[in-house]
Amino acid sequence: MIQERLSITVAGSGGAGVVTVGNILLEAAGLTGWFARLSRSSGPQIRGGEIAATVCLSSRPIRSEAAHCDLLLALDWKNISRFADEMVLNRHSMVISDPAQGEVPERIRDSGAHYLAMPFKELAAQAGGTRTNMIALGVAAQLAGLSRESVERTLEKTFHGDRRFVTGMAGVDAGIAAALPVPSLDLPSAPTPSQAERWSITGNQAAALGALRGGVRFAAGYPITPATEVLEWLALALPKLGGVFMQAEDELAAVNQIIGASFGGVPAITATSGPGLALMMESIGLAVAAEVPIVVIDVMRGGPATGIPTKSEQSDLNIALHGLPGDAPHLVIAPTSVNDCLDTTHWAVTLSEWLQAPAIVLSNQALGQTRVIDSKPAPREWATERKIPDQADDTYQRYQLTADSVSPMTLPGMPGGQYTAEGLEHDESGIPSVAAGNHLHQLDKRCNKLADFDYGDYWADVEGAGSTAIITWGATVGAARDLLARSPEFDGGLRLIALRLLAPEQPGPMAKMLHGVKRILIVEQSHGGQFYRYLKSCYDLSVPTRSFCRPGPVPILAVEIATWLQQWDSS
Repeated sequence: MIQERLSITVAGSGGAGVVTVGNILLEAAGLTGWFARLSRSSGPQIRGGEIAATVCLSSRPIRSEAAHCDLLLALDWKNISRFADEMVLNRHSMVISDPAQGEVPERIRDSGAHYLAMPFKELAAQAGGTRTNMIALGVAAQLAGLSRESVERTLEKTFHGDRRFVTGMAGVDAGIAAALPVPSLDLPSAPTPSQAERWSITGNQAAALGALRGGVRFAAGYPITPATEVLEWLALALPKLGGVFMQAEDELAAVNQIIGASFGGVPAITATSGPGLALMMESIGLAVAAEVPIVVIDVMRGGPATGIPTKSEQSDLNIALHGLPGDAPHLVIAPTSVNDCLDTTHWAVTLSEWLQAPAIVLSNQALGQTRVIDSKPAPREWATERKIPDQADDTYQRYQLTADSVSPMTLPGMPGGQYTAEGLEHDESGIPSVAAGNHLHQLDKRCNKLADFDYGDYWADVEGAGSTAIITWGATVGAARDLLARSPEFDGGLRLIALRLLAPEQPGPMAKMLHGVKRILIVEQSHGGQFYRYLKSCYDLSVPTRSFCRPGPVPILAVEIATWLQQWDSS
């Protein structure tokens, strides 16, 4: 039977080389012409805890996780129970493990999956002492139909041709030989040759690249899972472009450093996750009041507090929208896919610079740490521009009330352009003021420049023209897109509305998108329905509207959305 995609999961304990196998499978699949997607799941332990890498292969771009696992290679059973909810097995699945690792857990046995014992450790010893993960790599490559050459090229690139490459290939060959008698898996249709350029990238890397394309030349940050890779990538890339990266002592220092850099005229960014965003809120409010453009990427994880640091959720929406004290208008923007992290971050920098306002970019672990082999997006022609006067004199007013509510911002050292930029309310010149009139004028100014701006079509994607609208955002967009291909199953068809611009709200454009819609399902990965409540408070959703929300860490799948709609149909 030909299926749409093949899903392979390698699971074991931290330090066993599970993610290495996943990365090599992904890159080898790319060399063979497949689209591919690698997602990883791990516990909060630095080493020794549970770890799994899932690679999906398809002849078409992969937008979301697979509904079930076709092949599970278990290097050990020590922590497999912690993955039970994430590895859906059925009678079509195959499970391979080393019998020396103990009995197959009851939940795996009861799944109906076909089980095959394979002595990974013994095979590794016979292959000259290679690691067991290389045996598993060979087995997976053989069963997935990947050529030995593609694995060899990827392994050589990974280990730079040193001794690990030699011993690794010995293990791969042993794994291939051991898998030869195993019945083949049901593979997707073979990929067709394509002239389109593809790339291998994670959402965190794409976001960092998007920041550079937007003109960012300063970044500061404090490491935090799952956002650290954004900072690591920028730390290497910025010096090559004449930029600067600073390792901050904490999140408060990081956000204040980017405010300082931006005040000096340099587009600036930081990246964090939920706990770090909470610490940054007071300073983001300062950037609102002083009208200093900054971009803060929040790669969301399970919360609250420390929560689930290594897994995904969309539960920082409330704090991103409403976490600032006072009336503090700012931008909240979310990418809709791994690839889209590139353009959406670029767009966020462009908007922040022109509107002189902070932008919070809400990514999450499912986007940030997922790697894809996908078509490389064409560069956007967005110009990043800040309204800077050619000169200033004694009449210069930093917070002048203008037609578009965006006032020229001088740079430090410009003759006649000095002004006070701080968190106190001020008049048009920047002098602190408690006068009611000044307060109202500046509040209106900061609000109107965002509310009246024309964001164009990029603020949201609309796909399909059905009478049932699915409104969603972020990583859950992929599952909704997968479902859209099956819309004939639903009376009246489906319409997907995927928001990028979450704040400020866009009631006029949203009304046009909803024309002809008879019912709305709002889909999100949060426990309390944060997105649903926000949309209900900001938009005129006059047709029957329901919420499908559940927390992480298990990703929302297309089949779940379909089931929800079917239950609605039958209710």
